Amino acid sequence: MFRLKTKYLLFTVLALWLVPAYLFAQQPKKILVFSKTAGYRHASIAAGKTMFLEKSVAAGYQADTTEDATVFTKQGLKPYKAVVFLNTTGDVLNNAQQAAFQHFIQKGGGYIGIHAATDTEYDWPWYNKLSGAYFDSHPHPQEATFKVLDKKFIATQHLPDSLIQKEEIYNFKSVQDGLHYLISVDESSYKGGNMGKFHPISWYHNFDGGRAFYIEWGHFPETFSSKSFQKIIYKALDWATSKN
Repeated sequence: MFRLKTKYLLFTVLALWLVPAYLFAQQPKKILVFSKTAGYRHASIAAGKTMFLEKSVAAGYQADTTEDATVFTKQGLKPYKAVVFLNTTGDVLNNAQQAAFQHFIQKGGGYIGIHAATDTEYDWPWYNKLSGAYFDSHPHPQEATFKVLDKKFIATQHLPDSLIQKEEIYNFKSVQDGLHYLISVDESSYKGGNMGKFHPISWYHNFDGGRAFYIEWGHFPETFSSKSFQKIIYKALDWATSKN
């Protein structure tokens, strides 16, 4: 009887020790989806928010959505592993909020920029370096041929070598050095491109202690219902929030 009680006690102690560790390992990573606009407001923001709120748990994430920039403090950003700039436009952060976000990245935080994220914070050179480029102009939305440049990167492995789809295609300015390009658009396949033979629309890089990924797709609401696009975003988040 004594041996049986001892074994039971040891089993109970072991179970209590293991269960919290297991639950901790299963905790989703928290991400902040930020969609404040001080300029043009995309109709697809609502669809983007819905995607993050409905699809994140299955991908291992917990998404909080906000357009309130006051969350950008050191303490406010502390719970998050990455911040998504979802079709933000214009000057969306004040100086103190900029400093807090910069601190977040320097401490290893991740950044995901979607579509108009490059149409944001034109007076903040650090953000230009983080996002990789600034929006310059765009023709009317139309179909174009996109080429996948890197199929080894986790977020683009599932894509075909090329694909045709409709998008509002940005021309970029102030493109930064050191970007790893993932997708480009063939300017001969549509009208209104002004970047020449090489026109990148998606890239990633390590920057200032953190990791940053950008994709130009996301003008249309239906883009966020695409399983392929969802996979791009969540795999990019896996990379941006990884310590490896």
